[in-house]
Amino acid sequence: MEDGKMGFTKYEPVGVVGAITPWNFPFMMTSLKLVQSLCAGNAVVLKPPEQTPLTTLMFGDIAIEAGLPPGVVNIIPGFGPTAGAAIAEHPDINKVAFTGSTEVGRIIQIASGTSNLKRVTLELGGKGALIISKTADLAKVIPFAQDGCYSNSGQNCVALSRTFVHEDVYDEFVRKSTDLAIETRDKFGDPFTEGSLYGPQINKTQFDKILDLIDSGIKQGAKLECGGKRLNDKGYFIEPTVFSNVQDHMRIAKEEIFGPVQQIIKFSSIEEAIDRANNSTYGLAAAVFTNDLSEALYVANALESGQVWVNDSMAMRGNTPFGGYKQSGIGREFGWEGLLGYMEVKTIIIKM
Repeated sequence: MEDGKMGFTKYEPVGVVGAITPWNFPFMMTSLKLVQSLCAGNAVVLKPPEQTPLTTLMFGDIAIEAGLPPGVVNIIPGFGPTAGAAIAEHPDINKVAFTGSTEVGRIIQIASGTSNLKRVTLELGGKGALIISKTADLAKVIPFAQDGCYSNSGQNCVALSRTFVHEDVYDEFVRKSTDLAIETRDKFGDPFTEGSLYGPQINKTQFDKILDLIDSGIKQGAKLECGGKRLNDKGYFIEPTVFSNVQDHMRIAKEEIFGPVQQIIKFSSIEEAIDRANNSTYGLAAAVFTNDLSEALYVANALESGQVWVNDSMAMRGNTPFGGYKQSGIGREFGWEGLLGYMEVKTIIIKM
């Protein structure tokens, strides 16, 4: 400041935070949203997902037992068009933190604009791209690639479902990925049972949507290497599915599937792979596997994605910012950058 003046900034809570959490990873998402809100000094009104509310209600019991003052954490079960809409529209809520679909994210942003211009953090859908360089060690990469796609039965916003593979190693990658999917096909069941790799899809609506997208891939000319059907006559289990010969215009290459469906796409140059990976309305997570450090940094810098993993997948950490480019969201959760979204920044200038 100029002579005779002093300036400083301080961080203050936004006040009341409305948090709306998704049905996948419900306890983790509840924990993370509450931790950031409370660390910044806010009170929270949290709506758990109607499909998976029980762990969040258990969290509420734990909060009472731990001695949190009444009114600091408020858990309101209900449906999106009623309980969720009430949070998004309420004039006394100063911020909404939402994780879920892009379609609902748009509704929440509109509700913010028509109410009190509440701050909004949106963590939305994705269509993750994984780029496999010709220098990558396929023996190590293939299990990582399938885990990045099939984890949590594909019910994951950061799923790396679009797998771009260099033409020099494409055929081998397709063959070995198919073999691995077939080999692990029977490892399904209760996710709490040791040895289970694949649990069920969340409900019949999601189950039918995945099968419809698989059917669209077949009809549009992709080659179904394995899977593609119901895995068991009981429960909403879907076979681990591998498509090759996938083209960018196909529905399975454009829409978020949220199921165990891997799409393998051939490319001839790294520049081509980057352009095609970025040709998406989403930009939440991406990865590159290569043994060339310069290539890794080049690709990581060029990808339009909030997270880029090098020689790894699903590497989320609560102390690093998380969020997306484009229609994958607004703002960041977690880390210092995420914490700032739960605070107001005040500048104070004093004439001495």
